Amino acid sequence: MKLVPSLTQEAAEALAIQALTFIAGDGERLGRFLAITGIGPAQIRAAAQEPGFLIGVLDYLAGDERLLSTFAAETGLDPAHVGKALAALGGHWEREIP
Repeated sequence: MKLVPSLTQEAAEALAIQALTFIAGDGERLGRFLAITGIGPAQIRAAAQEPGFLIGVLDYLAGDERLLSTFAAETGLDPAHVGKALAALGGHWEREIP
């Protein structure tokens, strides 16, 4: 089993912003994200300033295996980094990290 080192809060925030950029880069992905979170397109900038928003982005990404795999493939990151980033930001990932 490959161990993923802990992430700093700054690195975790950067990964969450990268994840948001990935989600926003595709209209279908963004539409689904907005529908599930209840955030309107005009409200996303304001919502991004809220303390738990980045945790929510990572939690959303972690909750969709196919989306997570696509994100990992496109960024070259280990999917386990999402779980580590969640932990660094005070969130949690409810499934085991492989």
